[in-house]
Amino acid sequence: MRLAVILLICSLAFAQRTMTVAQLTGFVKSSAQQKLDDRSVADVLKKTKLTERLTPETLAELQSAGLGPRTTAALHELADASASLPMPSAAPPPPPQPRLAMTTKGPDLQTQAAIIDKIREYALNYTSNLPNFICTQVTRRQMDQTGTGNNYQSIDKIQEQLTYFEHQENYKVVAINGQMVQNRDHDKLGGAVTRGEFGSFMSEIFEPASQAQFDWHHLGKLDGRIMNVFSYRVEKANSRYTIEHTPSSRRIVAGYHGLVYANRDTNAVMRITLECDDIPPDFPIQEVKTDLWYDVIKISDREFILPLKWEMHSRDGKYLAWNSAEYALYRKFGTESSITFDSPDPVPDAKTKEETIPPPVKKKP
Repeated sequence: MRLAVILLICSLAFAQRTMTVAQLTGFVKSSAQQKLDDRSVADVLKKTKLTERLTPETLAELQSAGLGPRTTAALHELADASASLPMPSAAPPPPPQPRLAMTTKGPDLQTQAAIIDKIREYALNYTSNLPNFICTQVTRRQMDQTGTGNNYQSIDKIQEQLTYFEHQENYKVVAINGQMVQNRDHDKLGGAVTRGEFGSFMSEIFEPASQAQFDWHHLGKLDGRIMNVFSYRVEKANSRYTIEHTPSSRRIVAGYHGLVYANRDTNAVMRITLECDDIPPDFPIQEVKTDLWYDVIKISDREFILPLKWEMHSRDGKYLAWNSAEYALYRKFGTESSITFDSPDPVPDAKTKEETIPPPVKKKP
């Protein structure tokens, strides 16, 4: 049996963005105008490589925009690192305006923009509000060799202990097909593997540098909660979503689009769908679709919004892969950090199935 071997990464920590001084200026000024979190903006800058020199004049101009201390420090580091690069070829353009597609559906355009701003604020501050924790991840992998989508067969079931500490994910493979294992590397398991579910997957869509275009899609309902649902698109030129095909040692950057489901009352993101665009025709992996659900999870005596389940569908030639992972047994890092070999129950379909909102009842005259 042939098993397509792909590694998918959608994480700020695993891909470095290159920018011109013009792009940097637009990003920083836009972030300041939207009053984005200082730490989140600085994290983006720390993973940015300039192609031109950041001059003292431009640095001073950016500092006058009212930046936070972390962002200011990151800009100074960029200025030092780019000192030997060529001078910018053109003056920086004005900061980009929020990209919200015109639509006649749903709320009016001004209301849509206000909702998106609140969701963006939540998304960019998401990781800064996460605790250090440990959970169990159970991944089930299936393949259809006929290419029809009607003949999926189970490949394996992988249980891992996932540690989230200081905004970094670490995986320890505990069991494969119910058998305890040792010294197995998460990234060398073969098949489809992802990273970034705990923050970067979400923040990548909403950070200003991605220049995502949003459009109202519909009013939805998940697990009894009403959702504002927006479609989005990130062009390849602004994307850091990478697909790596291990056998051929090839890696590409793909654009992507999908839907964001946000709780209407809290603006918390509860579901994200993603489908890759602009995959070169000669690249082995020709299709990648991901669906990620979140839920309210209690750790110790506090509640957090954390990943509940993800599914990924991919195609390599006529071979279709369907992988799903579920997260359970969340516990605080530290005194509750012992490895558990318990295999959690599957997530009920009712937790992830979108419900139909009945139309409003028309009053009789």
